[in-house]
This record gives sequence, structure tokens and C-alpha cells, in this order.
Amino acid sequence: MKKRTLFAAAWLCAAGALAAGPMPAVGTVEVAFTPWDDAEGAVLRAIKASRKTIYVQAYLLTSRSLAKALIEARQRGVAVEILTDREMLAKGDNSQIPQLAEAGIPVRLEVRYAAAHNKILLIDPEESDSAVITGSYNFTWSAQARNAENLLIMRDNPALAAAYLKNWRRHHDEALPYPEGLSTP
Repeated sequence: MKKRTLFAAAWLCAAGALAAGPMPAVGTVEVAFTPWDDAEGAVLRAIKASRKTIYVQAYLLTSRSLAKALIEARQRGVAVEILTDREMLAKGDNSQIPQLAEAGIPVRLEVRYAAAHNKILLIDPEESDSAVITGSYNFTWSAQARNAENLLIMRDNPALAAAYLKNWRRHHDEALPYPEGLSTP
């Protein structure tokens, strides 16, 4: 993977202005473009480095490698929670959500939106060395191998991580518990 670490002053300030006002331009950004770069490997390394919490928002999660890494994180004591789009889960034959829930990871289903299209992982967002992972990259094999996708891993920006965590919690509060939420029209 071509690993590019950049200082992201303009991007981080622009992202902050959309949700919570301007944010300090601190930290680094790792960029990956599929299918050329190993975006999945970058996500797996970030999950492996987690120490306390991982919050996931997934439109679609079919990657067995990613599911395995989240389960392993939970087994080593990291608190993992997942939000996912109910309609994509209901349509998807290869979703890893049932296996993740079976492993004891709390899952909630987003139902309010036409598409809960976020693709986000927050790694230790309440710590100073947090990571915010986002981009067009779905958590699927196709996103790595067949699609043209982008992935950003923004590290060491507490204000950015706090804004993303606040938004994640807002979505969590509106979501329904899995699996009960599957049968709710």
C-alpha cells in the first residue's frame, strides 16, 4: 500500500465547519485508494492497535477479516459497538452482523434514514491518540478488490474524534436494537 501521511489543516478545518465549527488542524491523515492500496489492511491495523473502544457505523459489513478483527478486539477487552443500516442488513446475504452480535458485540439498526450510508470506525475516540476512519470505503471485499474507493484514517485530533463520537451517539440513540429491530416495519 502506498502510505501517505499528511498534515491535513485545510481538510480537518472544513470537516469541522460542517458539524461543529472550525477544528484545530492537528494530527495526521493516512490515505488509501482502492483497488491499488491496501485499505482493508490499514483498517485492520487500526483495529489491532485499539485499546479501549471501537465505534462502528456501517452501511454494509461483509468483510470476514474485519468482522474477525472486531471480535478479536472484543475478546481482548476492547468495547465494540456497531450501528448498521437495517435495509442493507435485511437485503444482504453475506452480512457479518449476525456473527458479530453472536460474539456479544452490541448492534443497533438505523431505521430513520432512506440510507444510513455512513462508513466510520472510531478507534479510542476519547483518548488523545484516537483515530477516525471514514471515506467511501464500505467494509466489504468488493470495496477492496473491485471498486474505486477512498479511505482516510485521521489520527491524533481529539476535537475531530469528539465531533464524530457525538454524531455516532446521536445515531445510536435513534437506532433500534438488533435483532428486534429487523421485524419492526
